[in-house]
Amino acid sequence: MSTGKRLAGLLLLTTSLSFPALAQAQSADPQSEDELTAQVEETQPEEQIEETDISIPGGGIIVTGRRNRNPERASTQVLSVLSEADIARTGEGDIAGALGRVSGLSLVGDGRVFVRGLGDRYSLALLNGLPLPSPEPLSRVVPLDIFPTSVISSSLVQKTYSANFPGEFGGGVINLTTKAVPTENFLTVSISGGGDTETTFENGLTYFGSRWDTFGFDNGNRDIPSNLQAFFDSGERADALTPEVSGAIAGQLFPTNLVTLQKNDQLPINFSANITGGLSFELGDDTYLGIVATAGISNSWRNRSVLNQVGNADLSQVFETTNTFITDNNVLVNGMLGVGLDIGEHTIRWTNLYIRDTLKTARLGERTDIQLGDSGFDFLQQQTAWFERQLIDSQLVTELDFGALDVDLRGGYARTDREAPFNSTFEYVRTNNPGDPFGNQFLVNIGGFVGQASRPIVEFDDLKEEQYFAGIDLSYELLDNLDVTVGYAYHDTDRRSSSRAFLPLVSCGPICEFLSPEGANSLIQAIGLRRPGDIINGATVAGFNVSIFERSPFPVFDAALTVHAGYGQLRWAPLDTLTVEAGVRYEDGNQTVALDQTVFSTPIAGATPTDIANDYFLPGGTITWEAMDDLQLRLSASKTIARPQFRELVEQLYFDPESNRRYIGNPFLQDSTLFNLEGRAEYYLGGKNKVSLAGFYKKIDNPIENFLIFVPGEFRTSFANAPAAELYGAELDAAYAFDLYNWGGFFETKELLVMANYTYAQSSISVTAGDIAPVPGSPEQDASLLFDNGAPLVGQSDHVANFSIGLEDTDKVQQFTFLFNYASERVTLRGGPLPDVVEDPGLTVDFVARSEVKLGGTPLELSFEVRNIFGRDNFEFQEFNGNRIEINTFQVGTAFNFGVKASF
Repeated sequence: MSTGKRLAGLLLLTTSLSFPALAQAQSADPQSEDELTAQVEETQPEEQIEETDISIPGGGIIVTGRRNRNPERASTQVLSVLSEADIARTGEGDIAGALGRVSGLSLVGDGRVFVRGLGDRYSLALLNGLPLPSPEPLSRVVPLDIFPTSVISSSLVQKTYSANFPGEFGGGVINLTTKAVPTENFLTVSISGGGDTETTFENGLTYFGSRWDTFGFDNGNRDIPSNLQAFFDSGERADALTPEVSGAIAGQLFPTNLVTLQKNDQLPINFSANITGGLSFELGDDTYLGIVATAGISNSWRNRSVLNQVGNADLSQVFETTNTFITDNNVLVNGMLGVGLDIGEHTIRWTNLYIRDTLKTARLGERTDIQLGDSGFDFLQQQTAWFERQLIDSQLVTELDFGALDVDLRGGYARTDREAPFNSTFEYVRTNNPGDPFGNQFLVNIGGFVGQASRPIVEFDDLKEEQYFAGIDLSYELLDNLDVTVGYAYHDTDRRSSSRAFLPLVSCGPICEFLSPEGANSLIQAIGLRRPGDIINGATVAGFNVSIFERSPFPVFDAALTVHAGYGQLRWAPLDTLTVEAGVRYEDGNQTVALDQTVFSTPIAGATPTDIANDYFLPGGTITWEAMDDLQLRLSASKTIARPQFRELVEQLYFDPESNRRYIGNPFLQDSTLFNLEGRAEYYLGGKNKVSLAGFYKKIDNPIENFLIFVPGEFRTSFANAPAAELYGAELDAAYAFDLYNWGGFFETKELLVMANYTYAQSSISVTAGDIAPVPGSPEQDASLLFDNGAPLVGQSDHVANFSIGLEDTDKVQQFTFLFNYASERVTLRGGPLPDVVEDPGLTVDFVARSEVKLGGTPLELSFEVRNIFGRDNFEFQEFNGNRIEINTFQVGTAFNFGVKASF
């Protein structure tokens, strides 16, 4: 079998999307592969076939010879496909950044992709058509910024629902396909380095940690201390411990190397390195074995100086102002091993993925509170923290082609872990009170006085989630123009989330025996003058009584979600120009969250368990009409759901280092249901040239929104079901390539590629008299206390636009592209009785250049990137009647990156 034939066969098998308007080119007689390949080549003179590998559930195809092999045009659904070349064109290092250029998609925070202004809970992420667990406790959807583009062959975004996908399909599905079986041996090595104007070679903060921190691993310094582990194993409660045991535990909670802030005079540059290789073996007639492997590491630094304020109800007066300087060191390590076997028309793919994402953060903040005392109190808060997220995923996908019958078998196992040990916070207070003997000094509230500063706290968070998934899909070609697919999917998720936080308290002990109460109190206060690692040391434990208190009475939760689903779907082409895809999915899901009663020897009371058991029939259908040779019209309608995320249900505090906020769940949340409607016109001008216009509408019952809980010294976020909401809007997407060969010379092989998309969206929450929004402590709470009628959904921007203009070579890798991204203001946090918290992403401009050169016969690809050219900053604020306070505002700076990739 020739390489060309094999490529054509792989394309026709793996694209799995090529059904619409198929009947015209089919004949009653089966065709040979040679005839098919020739027919495709004959009927596609103006449109190049892209070798885009896409793996999705239930993706059986009927092979046709029509010209519209472009998967976006050929699909029966509305979708966008980013091929490997498209991803490279954006210059992004991770797939989240590349997806941010897709029409209707916006990137929020650390890798969360919003589809049409709907939060990440309405987005579904799959890997090779199978579910992806999340190592992030805030989200059941994996943050996509942990996926380097080097392991991804293509990314599909489907915005209309079809029954072969899981029912949790609110805004859309994002399916990532890993690199496929290579057709020939290859090896690529790439390195890059860069920085930004706010961070690189500037001052920063750090702490020692361990010698392996540079590589994203700990050498054991952050293991659970022996005395604390013995306490965990005992099942005792902290308030029942003797002073001797408490003191022994407290003495190990604040190791000097983990809590001592240090100044880094010159932060280093960011760097990354990646190696990818593949081997191909011919085992026999029409049988090929392929192996592809990749490994990479990146180490990046970021400085932020975050401004946060607290005001009165109308924001006319600022009570608190906090400036926090943050230095983050992020290390991403990844590896992938894929093995593929082609046996004639059958394909077996085994994919193994490992991703480890580590964040080491050091923070120093200064807060002034004018409400406390005549001169106000001043606070200094320092935090040292370590967050490690790890994903291990192994999956087996088998695609069997028996002529009219296609059989897809999918199964796998995935595990995610998130550990955040020894996350320590110390707050020093200066009262500025002349009557206070320590009024002009900063000291920690370790005991001995009633102050406004929080006591020192150290947190140990541990999350483990395991997923098992399996599915079978059968597609059968009943007639030349009728294809039927049935399938079954099983998905089981178990998560265990532990959050243990301890606060020490020093009181009088042997050393106070001969002191007056005032003298003992002053002596205890004086301990708070020490640096963090010396506050609770051997002398403190020996001379005083040291108690420890656990912050939460609910330290460990178990959560589970089991889903059984079956579906049926048909694709029918009653006319040469008309295609109908319709199906229904039955999904039975049981989601539970419960406090682990085995943590302590005596049962824990008070936490509210969650048990959501629902089953749904979820229909979906799309009609595609080829009104003219180049004009295609679509109409789609469906019903889908959105389940609460585990973290939104758990009554457990969680700190998000990106938004600088703490979150706590609400066990009263319920599923959301969505009705989706979309119409679209697509006009194909040949080649890369196309334009499309779409309108969409969504009706959401019980949408989940986050809302603000104000606690002195910090913002907290929780979640509640709003009664209902609507979302509607329009999308415009266009691309055009201007051939410059007539210019001659340098431009003889060049084209000017212009791509633009724009999404307009409007949403509104509906609240009427009698609506309730249950929250802990108030299960019958009036919904109007949290939600304003007519307010937009959280995360929804009215305007999202992308524009790129680039010069590209048609014969070799050479590209110079400017990329513009704009998103208008969006609510990030519902304010309840206070104004909503709003983010203003604004306009960012990037430049990406790539060029192929040869060095000693070895092809090299050089790259240069400039991100955020005009230094757009991060703005998050509250505003009311012209008054404004900042919530999470900081300078971002301009980033530069240089890279080189060698191919062998």
